Amino acid sequence: MSEQVFRSSLPPVPLPRRSVFTHLLGTSPHIPHLVGGFSASSPAFIDAVTGVTISRGQLRSLTLQLAHSLINLPEPLQHRGNGATTTRPTVLVFSPNSIVWPMMLLGASAAGYTATLANSGYNPDELKHQYIDAGAHLIFVHPSLLDTVKKMLTSIGCSDMRARVIVATSGWLTGVPDNVTPDMSGFVRLENLLGRGQLTSEVKFDGERSEETAYLCYSSGTTGTPKGVQTTHYNITSTIDMARPLWPNTRPCLAPSIADAAGPEQPDVALGPLPYFHIYGMVKLILLPIALCTPSVVISGFVPEAFLKAVEKYRATSLVLVPPILIVFARLEAINKYDLSSVRTIISAAAPLNRNLVFAVKTRFERAGFNVAVVQGMSQRIHIRGPLETRLISPSWDVGYGLTETSPTVFILPNKYAYRHAGSVGVAIPNLEVRLAREDSGEVLTDIEGAGELWVRGPNVMKGYLNNPSATAAAITDDGWFKTGDIAVCNADGFFTIVDRRKELIKYKGFQVPPAELESLLLQHPDVADAAVIGVPSKEATELPRAYVVPARTIKKEETATFALGIQEWVARKVAPHKKLRGGVVLVQQIPKSASGKILRRELRDRAGSDMAHGQVGTPAKL
Repeated sequence: MSEQVFRSSLPPVPLPRRSVFTHLLGTSPHIPHLVGGFSASSPAFIDAVTGVTISRGQLRSLTLQLAHSLINLPEPLQHRGNGATTTRPTVLVFSPNSIVWPMMLLGASAAGYTATLANSGYNPDELKHQYIDAGAHLIFVHPSLLDTVKKMLTSIGCSDMRARVIVATSGWLTGVPDNVTPDMSGFVRLENLLGRGQLTSEVKFDGERSEETAYLCYSSGTTGTPKGVQTTHYNITSTIDMARPLWPNTRPCLAPSIADAAGPEQPDVALGPLPYFHIYGMVKLILLPIALCTPSVVISGFVPEAFLKAVEKYRATSLVLVPPILIVFARLEAINKYDLSSVRTIISAAAPLNRNLVFAVKTRFERAGFNVAVVQGMSQRIHIRGPLETRLISPSWDVGYGLTETSPTVFILPNKYAYRHAGSVGVAIPNLEVRLAREDSGEVLTDIEGAGELWVRGPNVMKGYLNNPSATAAAITDDGWFKTGDIAVCNADGFFTIVDRRKELIKYKGFQVPPAELESLLLQHPDVADAAVIGVPSKEATELPRAYVVPARTIKKEETATFALGIQEWVARKVAPHKKLRGGVVLVQQIPKSASGKILRRELRDRAGSDMAHGQVGTPAKL
């Protein structure tokens, strides 16, 4: 079958080969007052609770102090393996968002370490897999998670925990005392590694060394054990520079504080509760703000009124969110209590977003007297589903499509095309090649007309999966194409739309049923707050589409079957026969999702055999 290869319509941009640290916080002896090309006094990160601010200059100094100690470890941290290995050491960061996160992330880079970022919700067994697989030498751990780390290290027979653990305290910076407990006794704390000296310059990764691994984020493991994605310095610096042409209207903060820069040309300020351990949060809320000189407000978790208070206090312009938070916004009366007039863009990513929810959020803001652009996203891959009928002010942040393996950006949908190409994930960023493959080694990848599996080739594609050559070979072709697993189409203007996920396509009697299409339809039902669709095995039809639905209103127990059957019948009237929900409808309180909002279909498949599905046709095969 035929296939198509596309190149970005945007001209290529120069891509220097250097470390992430040099790229973002580099200095020159000729202009010492600039850090990363902007004033050293400009604010980089602001703690939402205390207002404590780290300037660009302070961030550079603190990271170089930390890097000095990582290279010259104090006695408690000197254990066999640190500095005695032929490979560069790796530090694991295990912490919710905090003001010291950027310091740990960039301090590791400045010291020449690889940083592997662990989900702060992991239990000891989950953490153990990443710690061992990544070959971590040291662990930065938030005080609240120290017990998890201790249990993990005990399980692998570690007898020298105090030689491997650094407690990521922040009270020394914020003035708010850390929750110190007796079990922290004897452990090195972050502040103990500062003030011992400072590197005069970061470890360099120029030229070919830029291909060395900077970060190890782990895939969600929805199809198996989580895999370590080797993201190089060149991957990250390239992504930043390749995406720059698509947001030309960013307003940097050139004053020492947001207050000093207030006025008609108020600088951009980013705010979002997305976890920094996920590459989306790391890049969008830590690295890009540094590159653009836009302050990023650090907030951990989502407490509605605390979040809105932070928006008002710090005059946030771009909110980086996920759909469950928008559901709260749509219903939260307290939204009227706060001045949210600074907000220009709401970016929702990581899961499908109901059009009705978009309008509900838009209406809620308008009733409070504010106009914002609600930009929608879908699945972990940050798909855009449109801004809808709203006065649009140019956003400061890119939205579109990306994966951990692409560092994480592939497509961006420019605001000026948001109406004309609503539902599209946008255009390819510069320096990329994109391919829609219809076949792979003789296998037909999709029967969706005009679609193909999205393959990407370019400088932002990962080096490979750590310790997993077979997975790497399956994902990247010999000539450098990364197979995303997503099914896409491209229109005549070069705008791409993601149709579904190849591995998630449901096979019904030879037909392919895209779960995302049914989920998008279900989210248009006024009584559906959230939904996920999977295939359940069937002897007669291979798989039957089944919907898991979160009702938007309270459903009494005696109404459950009637409600579910009504949903099934409603869908049946709107789809082709092979897409009907023959696997039934299951009502649930919530859809299982990863920290980034990705639907965990494996969990639904694991429980499908024991779930009560209303309206199921036929008897499913044994799971």
